[in-house]
Amino acid sequence: MREFVTDLLRRHGDDVPVFTHEHTTTRGALRAAVAAEAGSFAAAGVGEGTAVMLQVPPSFTQFEVVLALWSLGARVIPVDHRLTPVEVGVLLELTRPQHLVRATTRAGDTFRERYELVTERLPGGVPAATGHRLVQLTSGSTGRPKVVGRSTGSITREVARFGAADGMTRFGERLLLLNNPAYSFGLVGGLLHSLAAGVEIVFPARHAAEDLLKAVERHQVDFITGQPFHFERLAAAADPSAMRSVRAAFSGGELMRPEVAERFADAYGFGVGECFGTTETGALTMDVTGASRPSVGPPMPDTEIRVRDGLVEVALDESPYLAEDGPSRYADGWFRTGDRGEFDGRGNLRLLGRADSLVVVRGFNVDLTEVEAALLAHPLVTEAVVVHDGVVRAYAGASDGLTPAELAGWCADRLAEFKLPERVRVLPALPRTSSGKLVRDPGVLAGAR
Repeated sequence: MREFVTDLLRRHGDDVPVFTHEHTTTRGALRAAVAAEAGSFAAAGVGEGTAVMLQVPPSFTQFEVVLALWSLGARVIPVDHRLTPVEVGVLLELTRPQHLVRATTRAGDTFRERYELVTERLPGGVPAATGHRLVQLTSGSTGRPKVVGRSTGSITREVARFGAADGMTRFGERLLLLNNPAYSFGLVGGLLHSLAAGVEIVFPARHAAEDLLKAVERHQVDFITGQPFHFERLAAAADPSAMRSVRAAFSGGELMRPEVAERFADAYGFGVGECFGTTETGALTMDVTGASRPSVGPPMPDTEIRVRDGLVEVALDESPYLAEDGPSRYADGWFRTGDRGEFDGRGNLRLLGRADSLVVVRGFNVDLTEVEAALLAHPLVTEAVVVHDGVVRAYAGASDGLTPAELAGWCADRLAEFKLPERVRVLPALPRTSSGKLVRDPGVLAGAR
């Protein structure tokens, strides 16, 4: 990864802009900032194979630190800045990094270009035992986060896929990046692709529609990547004059509802595309125009996808999981994504929903069993079921005295905001089937008394 980062930082001229908000960072300034950060980390003992967890809000600082750590040969474990200490503690136990790098102040609603950082050496941390230099965590059907390792080769191939995809951002263009860089798409499709292609990343002040439109108009943005709720907000704002410079946009993280895509196209005169991928594999399909909807487009270059037994599978050189303590989803060179799908007559992949408990909320993977585990940890809760029927709803069987508000507060201390159930009900007992199993039918649960 050292050589790849060095190559990315040396591409294009020193005066070519890289990041823009209120100020602009050029490639020359970025190289200097990365070198300075690398020097600080080296002095703290970070080097080849050092495992570092990074919990920094989206910012210029976040990108500079990732590149600095990789330039030293470190393993980077980025996590969402919104996770609670309880959640971070679970991830620390699973990955056992040697250092934790975090911001000294909490992020507010307004984007900040830079944060002060603290680097904490962790007792019991272990260096990387493999060559994977990007490690991410994703919730699976068991409720236990899975540790995903990405090799340098896997990352560089994904960057190349983005570069070769039809309609993707190119040199000199400005990209409004709305995806969180702690996750695969924002990091690889946002930062690394932009560095490779010479694209300038623009950050909005906030993610409200008026702030997005202001950023687009002020910086004459060419391309937007985000999640469906971003485009839903923009469609509701409907200000075509502010979007005159935009030539294309696409959504990733979850499928966009057709009515949202239609409203956006009606408001702005061009469609929103789709990009499908997973944390384990990176981006897999793309249709920048959105013309193939309801499919998510054809496979990207250098990918091999098949549908077997109704489930989408991807060819990989190795299992993406660094620790597999349950039934493997990788066998004979194929990774089973857990998504149901089919190919249409034009070779486009159409997704038909998840085959397990993993759902997507505002672009983020949420494992319903993880939410159930948080509910069951309450001393008064005896049973819990969490379902998703457009929103996440929690049902808990509990002894007298526990209110929905108290249980919601309990969850807020243990789960990130995007994982919290939107509806919480507390019942004396949850409905069960004749065989004694808890009912998970949203309709039955909604009528339970």
